[in-house]
Amino acid sequence: MTIAEAPPRLAAAADASLRWYPAGPYHLARTLGPLLRGNSDPSFSVQGSVIWNAFTTTDGPATVRFSAAGGDLEHWVDVQAWGPGAAAAVAAAPRLLGADDDWQDFDEPAFHATLPHMVREARRRSLDLRLPASGRMVDQLVPIILEQKVTVIEARRAYRYLVHRYGRPAPAAGLSTPAGLLVPPAAWQWLQVPSWEWHRAGVGPQRSATVMRALRSAVALERLAALPALEAGAKLQAIPGIGIWTAAEVVQRTHGCPDSISVGDYHLAAYVGAALTGRRTDDAGMLDLLAPWKGHRQRVVRMIQASGFRKPTFGPRMTIQDHRRH
Repeated sequence: MTIAEAPPRLAAAADASLRWYPAGPYHLARTLGPLLRGNSDPSFSVQGSVIWNAFTTTDGPATVRFSAAGGDLEHWVDVQAWGPGAAAAVAAAPRLLGADDDWQDFDEPAFHATLPHMVREARRRSLDLRLPASGRMVDQLVPIILEQKVTVIEARRAYRYLVHRYGRPAPAAGLSTPAGLLVPPAAWQWLQVPSWEWHRAGVGPQRSATVMRALRSAVALERLAALPALEAGAKLQAIPGIGIWTAAEVVQRTHGCPDSISVGDYHLAAYVGAALTGRRTDDAGMLDLLAPWKGHRQRVVRMIQASGFRKPTFGPRMTIQDHRRH
């Protein structure tokens, strides 16, 4: 993987830019996909092979444009950024794009031979997938807390509402700035959301209290990005209201953790059990099934998902609740 100066045309069109070469097949949308909170995430805009993202850096907000290109022999991603945080956003872009995600041990022949057939086949077809590492703890933690014990539909609706209410317009990127692109609230802005707005968003008091509690130590929270993933996850769980599921979901995205498993997920254990054994299982059973591949368990789960496997329906779906009526 190499980083090169952006071509003059790109550099002239942005406040900061670079061209990143992943040294192998690469799929931008599949790599960044886990960072989007649904197709209507106000901080993202997907336009074919181009993905726009707005977020806050240590230097301020930034609008970033990622454009993937290349042919059979070489792939690259052009990164352009605008706004006060442009330079910081570009400096962090390779890790965000998966530059630190190393599949070498997973692909080592002796280890690879131990994997289930569906995982091996999915990996063969998914050499272009990387695990992204955003390094932005607050940006990942808040929407994941909103997903605790509710449906994805409810959580994403709440997140959209709150970002539209308290986010900021993304820094202008000339005439090409996507309409409606927003920078999600920074920690201090989340802390200013009043109780009635959480209620209008459909967020119950337990989840909103967890967000507020976590973000009162936002500076210390962001420092966790510099720690190893498992250590960062353990420290997250010291915050009341953040358990193993939330911590795992966060470090999968902030650190590109190849091993963190979302224990406590409403569907995951049954899904993994059905994929690997044809039978549903619980969290303990899922961990037993994945134990032979410790260190790469999240990679195994991602490959099961990439295989296209769909589990049978074992029971009722989680009911959508409207907390605004309580």
